[in-house]
Amino acid sequence: MARRIVIHPTHPQSRLLRAAVEVLRDDGVVVYPTDSTYALGCRMESKDGQARIHAIRRDDERHYLTLVCPDLSSLATHARVDNQAFRLLKSLTPGPYTFILQASREIPKRILDPKRKTIGLRIPDHPVAQALLAELGEPVLSATLTDPKLELPLPDPDDLFDRYGHAIDLMLDAGACGLEPTTIIDLTGPRPLLVREGCGDVSRVLDLDSG
Repeated sequence: MARRIVIHPTHPQSRLLRAAVEVLRDDGVVVYPTDSTYALGCRMESKDGQARIHAIRRDDERHYLTLVCPDLSSLATHARVDNQAFRLLKSLTPGPYTFILQASREIPKRILDPKRKTIGLRIPDHPVAQALLAELGEPVLSATLTDPKLELPLPDPDDLFDRYGHAIDLMLDAGACGLEPTTIIDLTGPRPLLVREGCGDVSRVLDLDSG
C-alpha cells in the first residue's frame, strides 16, 4: 500500500514535498492535486513510471500523457511556441488547460504522438502542484487519475486512496479536488482548435480564436 501524506492545500510543507520528490526521483508514481482533478505523475524520463500510469488508468500507449510544467519558460523549452501561441498561453496560464504543441528535441520520442510529433503540455494553477514542480526542478509526466469504468474522476481523496492505493507509491492528499478534466486546445494549426471542453473557460478560447 502506498504512503499517504496529508498536505496543506494552499501552503504545502516543504518536508512533505521532498518526500514526494524522492519517490519521483526513484522512478515512482505519485498522485497529486491539480486545478482540475487529482492526477498521476512520474518523471518524464521514467519508462517504468509511464507504463504504470497506463496500467493504472487501464488505457494503452495510444493515450498520450501530458507534460506538466511550472511556467511558460519551462513549457517553451519543451515545445515549439510561435508568437500567436505564446499570447494565448500567456492569457490562459496558469489554469485548467492542456495545449497540444509541436514537441522540441528535449522530449523523449516514446511520449510523443508518433505521426504528428506533438505533446500535450499544461501549467496548473494549484499551490501543491506548483510547489511539487518547483521542488522537483523539472516537469512531470502526468494523466488524470481515472479509468474507463468511471464516468468522472473521483474528487474525494479517501475514495481515490481506497481504489488506487495498491498501485501507486505515494499520494499527496490536499482535500477534495475537482471532477472535470482540463480543456484541451490544439495550437499546431494556423488558429487555435478546441479539442475538448473541460473545466477551463471555453468562451475565452473562442474569443481569442475569433480575434
